[in-house]
Amino acid sequence: MSSQEIPEENLPVAQDTAHGAVKVADDPFADPGLPPHKPRIQDIDERAARRSERTVAGMFVLSMLSTIGFIASYVIFPVDQIVYIWPFGRVSALNFALGWTLGLALFFIGAGAVHWARTLMSDVEVADERHPIEASPEVKAQVMADFAAGADESGFGRRKLIRNTMFGALSLVPLSGIVLLRDMGPLPEKKLRTTMWAKGKQLINMNTHEPLRPEDVAVGSLTFAMPEGLSEHDHNFQTEIAKAALMIVRIQPEDIKDKRELEWSHEGIVAFSKICTHVGCPISLYEQQTHHVLCPCHQSTFDLADGARVIFGPAGHALPQLRIGVNEKGNLEALGDFDEPVGPAFWERG
Repeated sequence: MSSQEIPEENLPVAQDTAHGAVKVADDPFADPGLPPHKPRIQDIDERAARRSERTVAGMFVLSMLSTIGFIASYVIFPVDQIVYIWPFGRVSALNFALGWTLGLALFFIGAGAVHWARTLMSDVEVADERHPIEASPEVKAQVMADFAAGADESGFGRRKLIRNTMFGALSLVPLSGIVLLRDMGPLPEKKLRTTMWAKGKQLINMNTHEPLRPEDVAVGSLTFAMPEGLSEHDHNFQTEIAKAALMIVRIQPEDIKDKRELEWSHEGIVAFSKICTHVGCPISLYEQQTHHVLCPCHQSTFDLADGARVIFGPAGHALPQLRIGVNEKGNLEALGDFDEPVGPAFWERG
């Protein structure tokens, strides 16, 4: 504060001495005090106060709409949808929408609170002396009285429009976090229990993309197949092949120990899921002499001659088997879907 702003009565007083010298007052830095309070337009014009109230309420309503937009974006936009937005370029539509809607929801709550404080709440400055850390009963009573006075001056009780819209905005924002809990696991559906395999679907060689015939599978060989109708160019290829990837092995029928495995095979050709039941890694290592397959991730080992049961490693259960046969064209085909969910156990498994 410059000396021009200090009231004259608070400026140092110059006194003449007997020798004509000027003596300055003992305290050259006297407390100038607080400047006089200047009322705002909202303090003297109720119409201006109403306009500010509507502005604050409008910001809280925009926050609520943004939160609803966040939830709607999470439902509408696919995870893999990419769009071009200038000047950001090619971005994920879901991430872009979630970021903007949640950011706007939080921004409008903050902007509304700031505008409320600057235009409608009391702006009278109060000076107070420093006091010990431990408050006396009198000070505590004074604080509570000041709090009650501040709450009354804020108009929180009188301005119901602001209060109700603020409560609405603050109530909706946490829904954004609740919606995100959806990613903690699959919804109660059957998408993890079923695959594209169904009765009549031909076994397609993953390398040649041609239907497999029994004579194509030699004893001791390992072949990988996918269901008929699935193409590597499909947008959902990775999702579907992660469940439907198939491992084809031909074993001498007399070497098959499991009765059901033999019934579900065709001339010693057995089909098992390629997805390890530990954490879902693709199985690719096969020992001809032992008929064992090994998962390269954590060394879980399965015996394909004995129902693909686990004989070593952390996998929790055997590989699911696909029942197969031959159609009228002489091609191998599925006789249904897997009898249980493929891959690692999940929380819905019953």
